[in-house]
Amino acid sequence: MEKRQRKGLGKFFRLAAFLGVALIPNVTSARDVTPWTSADHALVIDAYELNIIDWDAMLTDKRIAGFISKASDGLPESFDCTGDHAGDTVAHCKTMWRKYAVSRELYQARRLIARASGLLWGAYHLARPGNPIDQANHFLDYAQPRDDELMALDIEGIDPEKYMSLEDAAIFAGHIKTRTGRYPILYTNHTTARYIAANRAQFPILSRLPLWYARYKPGIRNVFPMGNWDDYALWQFSAGPNCGKRRCPYRVAGTLPDIDVNVAAMDAKALKAVWAKGELLPEKPFDKPLLIASGKAVSFSGAGIDVDMTVTGSIKPVSVGRIAETSGPHNQ
Repeated sequence: MEKRQRKGLGKFFRLAAFLGVALIPNVTSARDVTPWTSADHALVIDAYELNIIDWDAMLTDKRIAGFISKASDGLPESFDCTGDHAGDTVAHCKTMWRKYAVSRELYQARRLIARASGLLWGAYHLARPGNPIDQANHFLDYAQPRDDELMALDIEGIDPEKYMSLEDAAIFAGHIKTRTGRYPILYTNHTTARYIAANRAQFPILSRLPLWYARYKPGIRNVFPMGNWDDYALWQFSAGPNCGKRRCPYRVAGTLPDIDVNVAAMDAKALKAVWAKGELLPEKPFDKPLLIASGKAVSFSGAGIDVDMTVTGSIKPVSVGRIAETSGPHNQ
């Protein structure tokens, strides 16, 4: 019996080697299943201008190591409200400009409080259709990022009619690098991340930006590796969609259930060391096999593994306008 088993296993491993398949054991890491329950994993809050925050209460939570604020949104607002203003009324144009000016004041106030309280600070740009160079300049003018502050590009989906196209996103990231010497990290959802990973030859910059991963599940077992991403940099695990009065993955004192909460794959000290580096991840060889899921051998070229351990099958380039998934509260 043992001899037959060894013989069978030998055939299996020879076949796997012939197919070029990596045999990766199904090991679940503590950082893949509810890592926010462990004090070894730092937490990061992110917010937009309408989130209500009682800073005195929030800062009692010593797990919170950083704060990422929404900064710019799409193209810059117009200073000129004369003429037809793209069909908008003059009164509405002035109202929107006042709101925009107030949101910038709020951004600076939150930044001052967070930094004075010892929190890491970061800012994200909500990407919209439109000139990516103008949007990158708008972000830098708005956020005024310091060398020790994280920068993030928020891509909510793949539909270029609703969101910045992936091609433009690469131009945005490259311009940020040109002006600051650092790249932003990439905030996006599973569908978008998987598409970028499956087409990483087409997106050599985006596929190597550290990933701020939005997914509201208790675990993300076997999501990674995904293209060049071995892991998440930050995982947005709690937000308005999965946090209510009765149930919430993590409640933050001094905030409402709509606040976004993220977990890092490391403790606060390690997070501080890499927070604002702005470096690209190493590029993996394109012929490297992915892994085995559910006992089925799959190669990297055209196959992926979903969160529920099922083989997704071939992922071929498609019309990007046909795929869209909202990342989360950042689209507000």
